[in-house]
Amino acid sequence: MPNIKSAKKRVKVIAVKTLRNKAFKSALRTSIKKAQVAVSDGAENKADALKTAVVKIDKAVAKGILHKNTAARKKSQLAKAFNQAK
Repeated sequence: MPNIKSAKKRVKVIAVKTLRNKAFKSALRTSIKKAQVAVSDGAENKADALKTAVVKIDKAVAKGILHKNTAARKKSQLAKAFNQAK
C-alpha cells in the first residue's frame, strides 16, 4: 500500500481507468461476436453489425485500448467473413 499522497491517488485513478477499459473491451468483444454471428447466419442486419463493430474497434484504438495492428487484423477478419458470405 502506498504511503505518499500522489501514489495513493494514482492507485485510485488506475482502478477507475481499469474498470472503464474493462467495460469498453467487453462491449467491443460483444459487438464483434454479434457481427460474426450475423455474418455466419446470413442475417439481414449483417452490414449494420459489421459497421458497428468496425466503429467500436476504431474507437478502441483511439482510446489506446487496442493496438492498431490488432484492430486492423480484427477488421480484416470481419470484412473477409462478410465478403465470403455474400
